[in-house]
Amino acid sequence: MTRTQKTVFVLIALVTLVFGLTVYKVLDGRSQGDPAALIDAGIILLPQSRDLPALSLSNQDGQAVQVDELKGKWSLLFFGYTFCPDICPTTLAQLRELKGKLPPEALERLQVYLVSVDPQRDTPVQLKQYLGYFDPSFQGLTGELVNIQKLANAVSIPFIPADTRKPNYTVDHSGNLVIIGPDGTQRGFIRAPLNNQKLAVQLPQLLATDN
Repeated sequence: MTRTQKTVFVLIALVTLVFGLTVYKVLDGRSQGDPAALIDAGIILLPQSRDLPALSLSNQDGQAVQVDELKGKWSLLFFGYTFCPDICPTTLAQLRELKGKLPPEALERLQVYLVSVDPQRDTPVQLKQYLGYFDPSFQGLTGELVNIQKLANAVSIPFIPADTRKPNYTVDHSGNLVIIGPDGTQRGFIRAPLNNQKLAVQLPQLLATDN
C-alpha cells in the first residue's frame, strides 16, 4: 500500500468513525436508551426534527386545532379513516392495548391522534363516535382534504385520495405512526405492524425525555 493509499484509508476510517459516533449521539441523546433496541421495536428517530406546517384542522369536538401547536406531550399520529375495513380498526385496537402496557407516568405524557384521510365522510361527530369504541381519550382530526394532504406530505406519510363518486370507496394509506415531540416537531416514525411487546419496553424511555 502506497503512502497516498494509506492516507486515504486513514481519512475514510476517521470519517466513518465520526459519522457513526454522531448518529449514535443523536439517537442515544434523544431516546436515553439503546438505539438498536429502539429500531428493533420499530421506532425510527430522525437525525433532525421536522417542523409541522402551520395549518388548521378540526378535532372530534369541532374545535379548531393548529397542527404546528401540538405541544406539551408526545403525540402519535395515525393517518386513517373510520370506514376503513382492516388496517385502521386493527391499529387503533393495538394502540389501546399498548396504552394498557405503559406505566402511568408514560401515559400522562402521551396523546394519540387519528388524522382522517377521508374528510368527506369523517365529520367530527363521526370521528368522536368511532374513536369512542376504542378509547375515548384518542383524539380525531379532520378538515379540508388539501390541508390533510399537506400535513401527510410534510411528515412523509402520503396517501392516495379516493374517488368519492364510487359507493363504499376505500382509501389507500400507510399504517406507520408519526412521532411528534413535546416541542411540536416530528421526531420520527413507528413502523407497522406494531410490536406492542417491544414498544411497551422502549416507548417509555422515549416519552421520559423532554426535548
